[in-house]
Amino acid sequence: MTSVSEITEHWLGLCRKPPLVHASKAGIVYLPEPAHAGSPDGGGGRPGTVRRGIGAALSGAKTLAQNRQLLWFTLLAGLVLAGNTIGQAAFFYIGHNLHMPLNSLAWRFFIEFATLFCLVFLLAGLFLSIPSKKEDTASFFDGLAGAKKYKKAIFLWSFVLALAGMLLVIVLSYVPARFPTHEILFLYHNGFGRFDSFLFSTLSQFPFNLSGLPPYDIFTEIPGYGGRSVLLWFYPGFRETLVFSVINLLLLILTAFVVPLIVLKQKTLREAVAGSFALMKKTWVEVAACVVFLGVVVSGVFLMSLLVQAAHGMVTPLATYYRPTGAWIALGFLYDLALLIVAFVVATVGGIAALDLYSSEKIRESIK
Repeated sequence: MTSVSEITEHWLGLCRKPPLVHASKAGIVYLPEPAHAGSPDGGGGRPGTVRRGIGAALSGAKTLAQNRQLLWFTLLAGLVLAGNTIGQAAFFYIGHNLHMPLNSLAWRFFIEFATLFCLVFLLAGLFLSIPSKKEDTASFFDGLAGAKKYKKAIFLWSFVLALAGMLLVIVLSYVPARFPTHEILFLYHNGFGRFDSFLFSTLSQFPFNLSGLPPYDIFTEIPGYGGRSVLLWFYPGFRETLVFSVINLLLLILTAFVVPLIVLKQKTLREAVAGSFALMKKTWVEVAACVVFLGVVVSGVFLMSLLVQAAHGMVTPLATYYRPTGAWIALGFLYDLALLIVAFVVATVGGIAALDLYSSEKIRESIK
């Protein structure tokens, strides 16, 4: 008789299949067990594709819960983006405060390339450290050690991604400023400009207060250089990091299977890119469902800021609304920290889910 747990796991796409064994010149590579191998029918419109995408996200969360070692990826990725923020803030501080001329494109490209190299290297380590069997344990640092063999391909792929990211930044921000035609300005104000305005207005309000402009500049009044805190230069750096992070996330999602093909199948960069697009064509519905599901989780935590803001507004007089007390500032910091932790944990789950979708598709191809 089938138990309730077995029925639930089958419905959520968590039933396990034997791992696929692939022989290569470097030895034998065991692909991790997928959440749901699915039917051998081809095409992005296969039955149950949305369920498989959500099942991959749930399986990724289950894998992370069972292998806490993988949280090192979460921590190190957060430190990489913290370094990106410091680098972006240093550009504003040196250029605007010390009056030293800097090439903004060259500086941003260097920071973008360094950030992507670290993130792709960590992602390769994550894929290599995920156990091939659910009873095995993960060792993230063993995965990082194995990723060193692919540092040349990771270096080249990071350079390509950084170049693509900078081209997007130029198209989205520099082109409207240099060529302010009616059509380009219309596209800007209804596209990236709207997102940038939303980002600035949202981060300027409590509980974020990430603004250097009065009356929102409550964290820059500490005496420092010129009577202001160096946090004044942190704000534009953090804002730039968020914009680049969104672009990088988009690029990594569109090329989700490049790194697995490099580190698990020993493909060249050109073969991995071609193979990734071929797999994406078959699994784009699953990938979209997984991304939307994880995005809803992060959005739910982000929207809780409205509750914190409403509570602050109800108990705080209007005269001191823009100058929260120490207790409210501490609450805002705790919420910001919780939001960042959730975002990085969800990103880790997304990386595990990408490998799950990759393994599932490879199994479907093998049984056709």
